[in-house]
Amino acid sequence: MKKWMRVAMAMLVLTASVAAAQTAPPAQRLELPSVPSADLADNSVQFVGTATVIIRIGGITILTDPGDKVHLGYGLTATRLTDPAMNLEALAPIDLVIQSHFHEDHFDRLVQQKLDRNLPIVNNAASAEHLRKLGFKRATGLATWGRIDIVNGDTTLAATAMPGRHGPLAVAALLPDVMGTMLEWRRAAAKPYRMYISGDTMVYGDIDEIPKRYPDIDLALLHLGGTRVLGVVTVTMDARERLRMLQLIAPQRAIPIHYDDYDRFESPLTDFHKAVNEAGLANKVSYLKRGETYRIGGQ
Repeated sequence: MKKWMRVAMAMLVLTASVAAAQTAPPAQRLELPSVPSADLADNSVQFVGTATVIIRIGGITILTDPGDKVHLGYGLTATRLTDPAMNLEALAPIDLVIQSHFHEDHFDRLVQQKLDRNLPIVNNAASAEHLRKLGFKRATGLATWGRIDIVNGDTTLAATAMPGRHGPLAVAALLPDVMGTMLEWRRAAAKPYRMYISGDTMVYGDIDEIPKRYPDIDLALLHLGGTRVLGVVTVTMDARERLRMLQLIAPQRAIPIHYDDYDRFESPLTDFHKAVNEAGLANKVSYLKRGETYRIGGQ
C-alpha cells in the first residue's frame, strides 16, 4: 500500500474516532440516596400542566420543566389560560429535575425562588450555566448524546440528551438552546424501558438520528402547541409536525403535553387528534387532563 494511502486511511480512522467521541461523550454519574423516594411498583407519568410532568420510575421521582407564570422576552408576551394541577409546595419529594431549556414556561421566576437549590437538575450546557448563576449548584449540562446515569440503590436510570432546535435555524439562534431527553430504565437482564421527552423542538435533520440509535421507544412525551413568532415562524410543533414526529420516533405510546396553556399556542390539541386519527395512529396516543396519571403497564 502506498504511503499516502496509509496516511489517508489513518486520518480517516482518526477522524471517525474523534467524531465518535464527540457524539458519545463519557457518561456522568449521579448517586441518589439508597432509600427509594417512591414505591418501586408505582411507575407512572402524571401531567401537571404545560411541559411539567412527574415521572415515577424504578423508585426515582423526576419533575420536568417546572413553570407556570411566564415572561417570554424577545419582545413577546403571553397570557396563561389554564392552571397547573398543583403548585410547587404540593409536590411530593422530588429526586431531580429534567429541563428542556431555560425559558420561563419551563422554569419560571417562582420556581427560581422556591425550588431547593440542592436539587439535581439535568439540562443542556447553556441552561445549566444560567441555573448555576442563580445558585443551583447541582445543575448538570449535557451535550447532545451526552448521558448521565442516575443511580438509586439497585436502580439505574440513564438520561441521554437528544437533539433539539427551537424553530428554523435562523430563528433558533435567537431562542434558548433546547434539548430532548431519552430516559432508559435498566432492570437487570430485562429490556430497558425507554421514554423520550421531545422538549420544545421542531422536526429537523438531526431528529432522524434518534430512531436509528433508539429503535424501540416505549413512551414519548411530545411538546406541542404550534407557537409562532410574529405570527409567522413556528417554533414549537404544530399538528403536522407532531404527526411527523410520532411517525418518525414510532413509540409504542405517545402522550401530548405543552399544547393549550398559553395564548401563544396556536395549534390546538384537536388538530393533533384529527391528524392522528386520519393517519390510523389513534391507538398509539393517550390524552391526559391536568392531574391525570398514565400507568406504565407491566413494569
